[in-house]
Amino acid sequence: MGKYTIAEIEKKLLTEQLDAEFINRLENDDRKGVQQALKKWKKQMQQEKQLREKFFAMMKYEEKFYSQGFLKIAGIDEAGRGPLAGPVVAAAVILPPEFYLPGIDDSKKLSKAKREELYEMITSSGAVIGIGMVDSDEIDRINISEAAKKAMLEAITNLDTHPDCLLIDAIKLDTPYPSESIIKGDAKSVSIAAASIVAKVVRDNYMKEIGLLFPSYGFEKNMGYGTKEHLEAIQRFGITPHHRKSFAPIKQIIMESRR
Repeated sequence: MGKYTIAEIEKKLLTEQLDAEFINRLENDDRKGVQQALKKWKKQMQQEKQLREKFFAMMKYEEKFYSQGFLKIAGIDEAGRGPLAGPVVAAAVILPPEFYLPGIDDSKKLSKAKREELYEMITSSGAVIGIGMVDSDEIDRINISEAAKKAMLEAITNLDTHPDCLLIDAIKLDTPYPSESIIKGDAKSVSIAAASIVAKVVRDNYMKEIGLLFPSYGFEKNMGYGTKEHLEAIQRFGITPHHRKSFAPIKQIIMESRR
């Protein structure tokens, strides 16, 4: 083992498939740097194992439908129920049967950087994606729950191919397709998790565009949510066409302005 420097060992641990004999020799190397590198490698291997196991656990709904002969399984989810401004956006995502992406999860559990990284991997995987979007005016007319359903149905309609069945996050939809609604499905199904990531990134990008048109509100940072800075901007500059007038505190501000 002496022929390898610690830097060379670190590189091998990062870049090569290693056999048990090599790892055993590292175990018996008394250099502190080697043991630190080995400990770090073992931790990384354990994390990767956990991600693999979680991925396959999240495939149980897909595997059930695959076993019944369904191949084009669309995961459905939405983003943007809670903000004070902007649309609600839904995504329908049909992943290829060979899709494998350890680390995929409910978009709310992911960092912005990780979410965008996974979005790029999903969209370049051969997945079929449909997007639905319902704006703030319609949210005010029909309420956010109905708007979320409408966005989901639009996302399904906008798929380039008809799905065989649907996996939907929480909501029950009236469609001609066999479906299963799963509470917290974005953390339990790979297809729904993929849809949650796509919907969130698409909506965030849309809010960044609105932010360029209305720079005082910080939409590119708060994504329409009621942050302190956003609420202060509303008090100072009023509401925009993208604000949801049926949502508190927007509704209250409008009522007070009419007194």
